[in-house]
Amino acid sequence: MGLILRGIFLGRPFEVDWFYNGGTGLYYPEAYEKFLAVIPEDERDDMVTSYYKHLTSEDPAVRLEAAKAWSVWEGSVSQLIPDTENLDEFEDPEFALAVARIECHYFTNHLFLEDENELLTKSYDLDNIPATIVQGRYDMLCPPVSAWQLKEAMPHAELYMVPDAGHATREPGILHRLLEATEKYKKLY
Repeated sequence: MGLILRGIFLGRPFEVDWFYNGGTGLYYPEAYEKFLAVIPEDERDDMVTSYYKHLTSEDPAVRLEAAKAWSVWEGSVSQLIPDTENLDEFEDPEFALAVARIECHYFTNHLFLEDENELLTKSYDLDNIPATIVQGRYDMLCPPVSAWQLKEAMPHAELYMVPDAGHATREPGILHRLLEATEKYKKLY
């Protein structure tokens, strides 16, 4: 009936590279250093591949260490104003293992897409479905250019680039736009 999309990640290599191989680390060097620390220096040329090796290790301690580092890295940079109190949930072993292993599995397999622009080129299938895209201007996990390009591929969609937000749903501007879109679609049907 309708789509409400937030934090657009299209699975393109530059998006993965940006977040895991140093781009975001330029803005959060202290957090990125902790993310790097789990991986031996000679294995840091492709962090996703290296993390996959650690996350699938036979040793449960190695898996858990990698999962926590992966998860905390994501949590450390997900908000415009970092909230260190919320990092506890990212360190939770069950949460960290689930998030890290699922995400890394998908990235290792190129999100099971046939080509890197597949989500853009096939978005025409959604032309008859109302769509709202909510994107934080300072989203360090999902570069805002992806939301912009998706909007260009889906001209009928509304794009809200929230000026004072990063990636997290809990940020006030993101939450406001998501609730606004939900209320709008509720009235359509």
